Amino acid sequence: MKFLRFVGPALFIWAFGLQSPTAAIAAQQVAVNFDSSPGTIIVKTAQRRLYLMVGPKQALSYPVGVGRQGKQWSGESFIYSKRLKPAWSPPDEIKRDKPSIPNVIPAGAPNNPMGAAALLLADGQYAIHGTNRPSSIGGYVSYGCIRMYNKDVLDIYERVSVGTKVIVMH
Repeated sequence: MKFLRFVGPALFIWAFGLQSPTAAIAAQQVAVNFDSSPGTIIVKTAQRRLYLMVGPKQALSYPVGVGRQGKQWSGESFIYSKRLKPAWSPPDEIKRDKPSIPNVIPAGAPNNPMGAAALLLADGQYAIHGTNRPSSIGGYVSYGCIRMYNKDVLDIYERVSVGTKVIVMH
């Protein structure tokens, strides 16, 4: 056990193939039971998963954080803008609930909830974005936005374009 204390937890995790609970999980190709055109993003909030369709009944799957109870939504939208390290202005509902939040949190600030990148959706209220709170991935945590690990949102950022169809379902 002296060896493990000396090398530290990072080497132990690497040596035994374990992953830290807050580490980004690379997209995994999976078979799905729904059909959508390749390139479509499907978010299943009950599963807390985002699927990027890559072929018939095939998708890349990513873990996500979704809207908490009373803040979830479903429907169709599309990506109208892609931004790297965006600044963030809280929507009116968040400002009402948390009046001490600044009107704008600058790009790259550690308290910026958008993380490394954001895919803004057409309704203007929601986004698929990174997070600086990786422990929130897998939970019901947002006001309706879809949160991803920063590494994962950067991966999907490169794979999709403005106009990509987004379907959110429970």
